[in-house]
Amino acid sequence: MAPTLVSAAVGALLAAALLGFAFDRRAVAVVVAAALVPSLDAAASLVVPGATNALLHAVWLPLLAGGLLYWDTERRPGGESRLRGRFGRRGVRVAWVALASFVVAGIGSALFAGEGAALLYPLEDARYVVRGRLLFSTQEGVVQTFLALGSDGSGVLPLRTAGGAVADPVASWVNPDGRPGLNPGADREFRVVDGGSQLVVVAAAAATLAVRFRGRGGGGATDGGVSR
Repeated sequence: MAPTLVSAAVGALLAAALLGFAFDRRAVAVVVAAALVPSLDAAASLVVPGATNALLHAVWLPLLAGGLLYWDTERRPGGESRLRGRFGRRGVRVAWVALASFVVAGIGSALFAGEGAALLYPLEDARYVVRGRLLFSTQEGVVQTFLALGSDGSGVLPLRTAGGAVADPVASWVNPDGRPGLNPGADREFRVVDGGSQLVVVAAAAATLAVRFRGRGGGGATDGGVSR
């Protein structure tokens, strides 16, 4: 999985880009927290074998949350959304952005730039990962391997397996060997950033939030808190 700080930074960028009128400190905190939720399955691996990048990285939780959110805000009989009734349009906006943060910053960080995510866990014991590149060649033109367009393969998105979720535990600072059981004497390394590109993402997120909060006079809610 990506370092926790990087996942938080991607969540912060999504908050700055998507919250719109709902942007304030509390909304940003909710969206960033949603980005960090999938990484909590590392702690669960102390009890559940192979839980890291599996238990909270599977598609079931976001699908359930997205379905319930859509039903409540768009399909509830009588048109009376409980979420909108209690928190107004602002609450609905924050909920959808938080869900996007959970999927993109939380699950995507492992699927596209990590050890892989067990998307169908526990129905299938395999982690999936997407690897690819995009470049322009003076002889071949645009070359990309993220989308397998027109291929006879298994699908458009070139998912490939990266070992079993249980058979191949993923190490984390919480559980260095990825296996059940707490070892107090184990060497734990909390990764802040793994390279210059990740540091750029963190710095960009910090700068973006600083500019947005400065533009709103400190981040207090204005129209978002009263719209219903």
